[in-house]
Amino acid sequence: MTTNRPVALVTGASSGIGKETASALVAAGFDVVGTSRDTSRVTPLDGVTFLDLDVASDASATTAVQQVIERFGRIDVLVNNAGMGAIGAAEESSVAQAQDVFNVNVFGVMRMTKAVLPHMRAQGRGRIINVSSVVGFLPSPYMAVYAASKHAIEGYSESLDHEVRQHGVRALLVEPAYTSTGFEANSPRPDTPLQVYVDQRRAFDRMMVTAIKDGDHPAVVAKVIVAAATDPKPKLRYTAGPMAGRASTLRRLAPARVFDKQIRKLNRLAA
Repeated sequence: MTTNRPVALVTGASSGIGKETASALVAAGFDVVGTSRDTSRVTPLDGVTFLDLDVASDASATTAVQQVIERFGRIDVLVNNAGMGAIGAAEESSVAQAQDVFNVNVFGVMRMTKAVLPHMRAQGRGRIINVSSVVGFLPSPYMAVYAASKHAIEGYSESLDHEVRQHGVRALLVEPAYTSTGFEANSPRPDTPLQVYVDQRRAFDRMMVTAIKDGDHPAVVAKVIVAAATDPKPKLRYTAGPMAGRASTLRRLAPARVFDKQIRKLNRLAA
C-alpha cells in the first residue's frame, strides 16, 4: 500500500502530548501512525493506526519503521515524543536509574532516527521532530537526570540537523514548559533516597504538582509540532506555550547572576 498523503510516525501516542499530536496531524492532512508499548490498552483515535513499539529496543524500533514503510510506502515526519521523567536530587539517583532514563529519552530518539533516516534520505525529504523541554536549555534542580537527557537531545538534534540538511531532511526541536499531563505522577522517584534532601525534594514535588496542574494543555504543544512539521521554512527550535517562550528569552538575555537568582526563586531554593 502507498499513499499520496504525507505520513507521520508519532511515538508515545497513547496519551498526553503524543495523543494530541497524532490527532492534530490527522486534522492537518497526514496519514498518522501512533505507537505505544502496549497497543491492546490504547483507546482508538480517529484516523490513527497504532503499532506496538518499545523505543528502548533496537529490534522494536527497526520493526516499527519497517511496518510503516510496508503499509504506507513512506515516512515524511517522525515525532520522537516517547519519554520518561525522573524526579530527585542528582545524588539520590543511581547510575542504573539514570541509564534507564537515557535509554528511553536519548537512545530511544537515536534508535528511531537511525531507523527512519535511510528512508528519508532515499526520498529526498523528511522531518525528525524531537520533543525536548525547557529543561533542555535550563537547569532543573531535583530533576538533574531528566534535564541531562533533554540537554543531550538538544545537542544531538542540532548536530544532526547540520548533517542531514543537504539530503532534504531536517531535525527540529519542540520545547514545552509545564504541560498538563501525567508527567509528575508517572515519573520514578530516586532509588537511593537520602535524608538530607527529603525536605527540599518534598517542596519540589509540591511545586511540580501545582505547575503540572496549571500547565499548558497538550494541544498547545501539538499545535506547535504540527507547525514544525508543515512550515515551509522550519526553524531549528520551537518553544511551545507562553511560559516556554519567556524561559527562552530569560536564558538568552538575562545576565548570569540574574538568571541564577531566578532559577533558585522558581525552584524555591534559598538565595
